[in-house]
Amino acid sequence: MNKRGTRPELQAEASPRVAAQRTGEVRIIAGIWKRSRLKVANRPGLRPTPDRVRETLFNWLGADLSGWRVLDAFAGSGALGLEAASRGADEVVLLDSDEHAVRQLLATHQRLHAASSVRIERADALNWMKRCAADRFELIFIDPPFDSPHATLACELALRLLVPGGWLVIESPQPLASPETGVETRRQLRAGAVHVELRQRLTLD
Repeated sequence: MNKRGTRPELQAEASPRVAAQRTGEVRIIAGIWKRSRLKVANRPGLRPTPDRVRETLFNWLGADLSGWRVLDAFAGSGALGLEAASRGADEVVLLDSDEHAVRQLLATHQRLHAASSVRIERADALNWMKRCAADRFELIFIDPPFDSPHATLACELALRLLVPGGWLVIESPQPLASPETGVETRRQLRAGAVHVELRQRLTLD
């Protein structure tokens, strides 16, 4: 996909089984940091996307994300955003409001010798997205703390930040209602207690 989102539409549903993984860490699936392990902080509401689910997500999105700008709005361990960076994304912004999580992200960034194109900020994701310029990203991950009531608002804010044709990945306990216009669900899956959905902002006629 180029920066305007021309990858062919994805329509089929998927239901992979979630493989067991070691407590306290996840791994990067592919790219320049393939098999690198990321520590997972023991923080309230933090439940990182399992390896098998991320593998399915990036099978949907593609192996090469060159030219993409990516926002991981509730980064946690950074597994989603760093996976995108590992696969060649030009810019990745990792946000988290938790001081401990941000310190761990910075340590991971240093350990991986990540480029300056990967930026880590301690910030409230909702406020950050409200201030951000529109049409800014090709891909946005919305994976708020498991008990957060703000998933729907976060998705609404994220939609404005996507370029036409851009992709939105949502993880939530239950499916979220889609806006009536401007976005379509392309794929979805259920993995244990988590519902995962891939939406696309519609291109302008």
